Amino acid sequence: MVPDTTKINHTTFSPNLYMAIELSNAGWKLSFTVGLGQAPRLRSLTARDLTGLLEEIRLSKMRFGLPESAPVVSCYEAGRDGFWLHRYLSAQGVTNLVVDSASIEVNRRRRRVKTDRMDVGKLLTMLIRYVQGEKKVWSVIHPPSPQEEDQRQLHRELMALKRERTHHINRIKGLLASQGVSLAIKADFLDQLEAVRVWDGSGLLEGLRNSLVREHQRYQLVQEQVHQIELARLEAIRTANTPAIQQVRQLLRLRGIGLNSAWL
Repeated sequence: MVPDTTKINHTTFSPNLYMAIELSNAGWKLSFTVGLGQAPRLRSLTARDLTGLLEEIRLSKMRFGLPESAPVVSCYEAGRDGFWLHRYLSAQGVTNLVVDSASIEVNRRRRRVKTDRMDVGKLLTMLIRYVQGEKKVWSVIHPPSPQEEDQRQLHRELMALKRERTHHINRIKGLLASQGVSLAIKADFLDQLEAVRVWDGSGLLEGLRNSLVREHQRYQLVQEQVHQIELARLEAIRTANTPAIQQVRQLLRLRGIGLNSAWL
């Protein structure tokens, strides 16, 4: 008797439901499909309507004949919405990818054409290609944990304040330059301002002088906040025991590495 070598596979295959999300402040564009050969289901949604998002996923599974337990793979471009949506989708059992926008390939002949529908359709196609093995179609961002993201706030705020401080300095210098005056912005700036004389020997007119005083007040406020954050950073380096701070301490031991570079 010849033995039966036929292998019977009783595994039930359930295809993925693919979902691409085009995010904007007012509304979201959704696109669903189960494969490259299937026409996508396009839907619009009010931004941040999470109940509506789950409902559209449920309806899409019905539309494509998928069971409720079918896995969902989604993607959206990294941007101002950050990673909160990624965390929400992951908590709902959705496999989500946050994609680096700069890594998405662009048809240069059509680079001036941009609509939400075109973008969400392109995202959906590239998502399927990525899942099927084309890992170079884009770069996927590794979302930080909420704690890791929170640790970055100090540095981000410091950089933003320094840019704002530079803006105030340039504004003051620009106003003075419009009158042919150059003045160092030091602690005695307001006293020097009273002594400034323009080309004909007269002082600054009241409107301009008041603008300079208010601009200097804003500059001083930003300068104080920069100082407070720098003190908080030094305190964190002295006392915190998080892995990130420990790495900063190690970098500071290297010759040529300063505080700003080590912290970054």
